[in-house]
Amino acid sequence: MSEPAILLTNDDGIESVGFKALYDTLSEFADVTAVAPATDQSAVGRKMSTDAVVAEHELGYALEGTPADCTVAGLEALCPDVDMVVSGINKGANIGAYVLGRSGTVSAAVEAAFFDVPAIALSMYVPPGGDVPWHEKATDPGDYRDATRAASYLVKHAEPAGVFEQCDYLNVNAPMAEPSGEPADMEVTYPSEMYDMTASYDNGTVRLHDRVWERMSTGDIPDPEGTDRRAVVDGKISVSPLTAPHTTHHHEALDGLTEAYLD
Repeated sequence: MSEPAILLTNDDGIESVGFKALYDTLSEFADVTAVAPATDQSAVGRKMSTDAVVAEHELGYALEGTPADCTVAGLEALCPDVDMVVSGINKGANIGAYVLGRSGTVSAAVEAAFFDVPAIALSMYVPPGGDVPWHEKATDPGDYRDATRAASYLVKHAEPAGVFEQCDYLNVNAPMAEPSGEPADMEVTYPSEMYDMTASYDNGTVRLHDRVWERMSTGDIPDPEGTDRRAVVDGKISVSPLTAPHTTHHHEALDGLTEAYLD
């Protein structure tokens, strides 16, 4: 069996620790081509460019663009014959329904779905607390080993098992590995619907604040079993099978409203 060809991208940038950890892991059994942003493009969603300067990189290509740019550029021009798009590993979880459209990591996988290419988005939850701010943690490739282990398993087995016959992409969130901890369990989940954004206005400035992360650090979350957030807080690897196009349903009330439009 020939090795799978993978387009690897992310939103933290091609030089990020999580990206390199994933590249090295997948390269053990796959032909991996990096097509990733040259700089951090976190939380840009599916923002697109019309032109993106490309530079050759030892891992593949670095784009002056967004994660969605990277997927399109890779599948259309730079490495068009890949079997799968993998996006990650993002430093920080991408969990909850409200986050999916914001995340550059997830958006790269969504973009692949419109090319009918299977995709996996991978992120790692970095718990807050302690003397070190969360964004200064996870600086060693070993911190990502639960995420890289999950990535290897899913890249090898998801498509042969028929997973992508029922979904377009997988949104995977792993806990940050403990120095001497056992491998985390894996659980199929769905995106949590919890939303706790707040805004305050003071002297000409509106401050937007996402309280969900603070609540996660204390365990103060209402998310039930089966949600992505509950799985991650409980130290499990969350795997959410998702579809990319927005779903539509027949609405009789809207039928009546449109029929009466010019009456």
